[in-house]
Amino acid sequence: MSEVLIVIFATLIAGLAMPLGAVIAKMEHIKSDWLQQEFRHGVMAFGGGALLSAVGLVLVPESVEVLSLPSAVMFFGLGALAFMLLDILLVKINTPASQLSAMLADFIPESIALGAAFATGSHTAFLLAVLIGLQNLPEGFNAYRELNQHNRFKPWLLIGMFALMALFGPIAGVVGYVWLAPQPEVIGAIMIFAAGGILYSVFQDIAPQVKLAQHWLPPCGAVLGFGLGMVGYMLVQ
Repeated sequence: MSEVLIVIFATLIAGLAMPLGAVIAKMEHIKSDWLQQEFRHGVMAFGGGALLSAVGLVLVPESVEVLSLPSAVMFFGLGALAFMLLDILLVKINTPASQLSAMLADFIPESIALGAAFATGSHTAFLLAVLIGLQNLPEGFNAYRELNQHNRFKPWLLIGMFALMALFGPIAGVVGYVWLAPQPEVIGAIMIFAAGGILYSVFQDIAPQVKLAQHWLPPCGAVLGFGLGMVGYMLVQ
């Protein structure tokens, strides 16, 4: 199998974790109401922790190695500003899609980085693909629940949309493999831009929804999500 096909396959499998998370959210049903609430809030926290691990252990460390300090600060701030403006726009048009935006902002730059990793012969490429898939699973779960709350889309239509979004992975991966591998500064700018946007989204939209009155277990999901990313990072190192 050629390396380009491996990039396409790896990014597609990682991306299909998004509709898989949506399928789990659709089928998820726990009879006990309090356990159902804790489970949902725990998964939301896990997704937030996974996003933070992507920022702290993948996106920022990889980008600051190739960017100057002014460039890193500028693109990081622009990412947060762009997501804030997107959030304002979504509120104005009354469309709840903040977690979907965070999911795509995480998936696309990491897929670009994955394609570049294969192009440069990095031995961490397959592990990065696994980590992307593990992050996409809870993010797909949370994004589906966010969009499904308002009953604007039929459940299977949403899942189909998530499956189509998985195709962004192979496209981004091939772009990273073919065109951006010789331009690490461009990849770094994209990654730290995404990091700023994700960090904004976590504290604006995800973290405030995790808290559940008189329940203390759900926030542990954030610790578990970040811990999973940390384990992957340490294995890579």
